[in-house]
Amino acid sequence: QLQLVESGGGLVQPGGSLRLSCAASGITLDYYAIGWFRQAPGKAREGVSCISTSGGSTNYADSVKGRFTISRDNAKNTVYLQMNSLKPEDTAVYYCAAGRRCSDYAIVPLSSWGQGTQVTVSS
Repeated sequence: QLQLVESGGGLVQPGGSLRLSCAASGITLDYYAIGWFRQAPGKAREGVSCISTSGGSTNYADSVKGRFTISRDNAKNTVYLQMNSLKPEDTAVYYCAAGRRCSDYAIVPLSSWGQGTQVTVSS
């Protein structure tokens, strides 16, 4: 079963930064495009960003463009989401997923959803 593990969330003040990590064990992420999603309380899960297998193509939702950066280190089998200038509306549980290719800033997941990592932006 293809499943990824998210980490790096926490409580941060508005304007702060966090770096999320998405890792896998037993599989090689090189072969997959990776997407980050988030789900705020009472809202549907939404795509945030996506990165191609090589890392040469990245896409972002308008709401995070210019503030978030997705990257991957295939040697470490890990994908990252650097989040800067965080806003209260970024508060959500963040998930990553593996798929065949990015569809703009989202992905059709081949992996099962993990537990996610909570990001809370509050003063």
